[in-house]
Amino acid sequence: MENNLTEKKQGREAWIDWMRIAACLMVFIVHSTEPFYLGGDGALILTNTDAFWASFFDSFVRACVPLFIVASSYLQFPLHCSAGEFFRKRAVRILIPFIIWSLVYAFAFGEPVSNLKALLLNFNYAAGHLWFVYMLCGIYLLMPLLSPWAEKVGKKELQFYLCIWLFTTLIPIIRDWASQSPLAITYGPTGIPRQALFPLWGEASWNAYGLFYYFSGFIGYLLLGLYFRKFVGIMSWARTLSISVPCYLLGFAISFGGFLHRAFESAQGTFPVGGAVDMAVWWETTWCNDTLGVALMTIAWLLIFRKANANGTFYSKVLLPVSKASYGMYLCHMMILAPICGLFRGWLGSGSEGMLGLWTTPLEILLSAFTAFACVAAISVLLQRIPKIGKYIIG
Repeated sequence: MENNLTEKKQGREAWIDWMRIAACLMVFIVHSTEPFYLGGDGALILTNTDAFWASFFDSFVRACVPLFIVASSYLQFPLHCSAGEFFRKRAVRILIPFIIWSLVYAFAFGEPVSNLKALLLNFNYAAGHLWFVYMLCGIYLLMPLLSPWAEKVGKKELQFYLCIWLFTTLIPIIRDWASQSPLAITYGPTGIPRQALFPLWGEASWNAYGLFYYFSGFIGYLLLGLYFRKFVGIMSWARTLSISVPCYLLGFAISFGGFLHRAFESAQGTFPVGGAVDMAVWWETTWCNDTLGVALMTIAWLLIFRKANANGTFYSKVLLPVSKASYGMYLCHMMILAPICGLFRGWLGSGSEGMLGLWTTPLEILLSAFTAFACVAAISVLLQRIPKIGKYIIG
């Protein structure tokens, strides 16, 4: 074992700051990729090269949201304070900025009155990334309930539950395989279609709570953060790479290959290909956060980031302030990223007709993501520094 490179600086786990920044940039790349497979009636890929690049970039960074959950788990689970104090702190840090930006999006996109009414039931679909906050709050509600167990759980017991969870990451793929035919499409009150789930292990049309219901989803990333905190020491680089590289390559292959296979199957050799949004939902099957490929890449990234060294002026002067503003960056970034994506697409063109041919798409994705990231980071850090109210805007 090497010396611990993740020593606390000013009471912080410095490697978590590095991981937060990287995960935040990954989110920008994910959303910069969306215009290359979403469009038209919901799903649209113009060329086979767009299909390749969309699958490559989105698969490469798909662990972004799980990394945020692992970070929260590593730092806060089990709880270090009473449930009441924990919820009070989370309300200021999470809920108030979320409410503010939900209102901003409600007035910025679409019809404000309709959007405000819809907020009583769900997030504004013009700001679809805000789904994350609902999930995060659900995780926070579980933390006090599970904390007494987390304090006492042993290594083998926790490994047992993690193995069950890892199996559940295969379920979306098993459903897809077991259906052997196009699944029925159901429409909710928003009009957004979802594929009806193929029932597995106790599920039925009248029961969604099957055998693995309570072990699936993001709860596994909460347990993963706990496992690394309690039982995984700092490894040498050789040991780290011997585990993380195979995990990442396998996870990437599952995510990348799954999307690309479905996109080409839909195209049947001819692009452009498109349809209703349920087609894009089907393409994204192996991109979902509760699938094996994403879970494996999350483990790989986690191992790598734990090697991050906090020392240096760049960390204290640049990275640390941006890390502290990362939640606010997530909330507000679509206000800036969307127009920047449109700007670069207008300048460079799209598909094979673009300025650089098949290289146009990757250039647009990277330019959009990094430009928006720099702008949003600067704005968020400045907003957070406003006396008295900054923390309520950015978190």
